[in-house]
Parts: sequence; structure tokens; C-alpha cells
Amino acid sequence: RAQAAFVPQELTTVRVQDPRVQNEGSWNSYVDYKIFLHTNSKAFTAKTSCVRRRYREFVWLRRQLQKNAGLVPVPELPGKSTFFVGSTDEFIEKRRQGLQQFLEKVVQNVVLLSDSRLHLFLQSQLSVPEIEACVQGQGSQTVTEAILHYAMSNCGWVQEEESRP
Repeated sequence: RAQAAFVPQELTTVRVQDPRVQNEGSWNSYVDYKIFLHTNSKAFTAKTSCVRRRYREFVWLRRQLQKNAGLVPVPELPGKSTFFVGSTDEFIEKRRQGLQQFLEKVVQNVVLLSDSRLHLFLQSQLSVPEIEACVQGQGSQTVTEAILHYAMSNCGWVQEEESRP
């Protein structure tokens, strides 16, 4: 029984960083954010990942989590304020903080963590329709394959454990 003391604490760090305006100056401009994840949790396929997502995708994710979580409360997203007083940068920064708090709460929740959509959202660059297809088994890859495939090409992150000869 004493061995249990040596089990390392499972730790997941998730950061929402580096907001970038895409298609700046056009009517379809939007901001996306870098989501950096580092974990030793067995729940995740890749130990380190880094993807870019936009607010609209977070909205989709929250809706899906809510659908599947039953009575488990899903954390709130920062509001979609159209009447924001202050600079755009300030708004983007507030939203970035809100998105980070949202993800921090989500990854600490065992029920939400069991949703494979969350894993694809955080650890693959699949679009929302591709995530849906993958989760329903209609994609060309399984959820794990999609994540590992992305991890291998992942922004230059090299998987520490995967260095097989």
C-alpha cells in the first residue's frame, strides 16, 4: 500500500496564448489563439501539443460538451460582446483570459475529459466538421491516429517518449 505515495501527481497545463488576427481588414477577419497543452495525464494521447483555434470553435466545443456531459455543469465561455467599450486589444486579451479559464476548468473535469471531441479540439488541427466525422467513425483516421498524426508534425514539438529506433 505504501507504494501509492510515489505515484506522480497528474498535471495538465493548458495555456491560451498569442492571439492573431486572420484576414485582417476584410469582412471575414477573426482572431485565433494558440492552445498549448503539456501534460503527464494518461487521459491524453500526446503529452505536448499546440493548436490554433478561434472563438467560434470554442463555442462549438462547449455546446458538444454540454450535450454529452449530462448533469455535469460545463464552464462558461467569455461573452461574445459586440458592444465592447475599450480597445480591440483589450477585448482580445480579456477573451484570451476567459478562454484559458474555460479550458483549465474543462481539463480538470473527468467527465468532460472523457469526450473525444475535446481531445481532437486540443490536440489536432482538424476542423469542426472533421472532428465530428472522426468521432462518429466516418473520418479516415481514428481519434488516436488523428492526434498522433498531428503530434508527429506538431509545430516542431517532438514527443519525448516516442523516440524509438
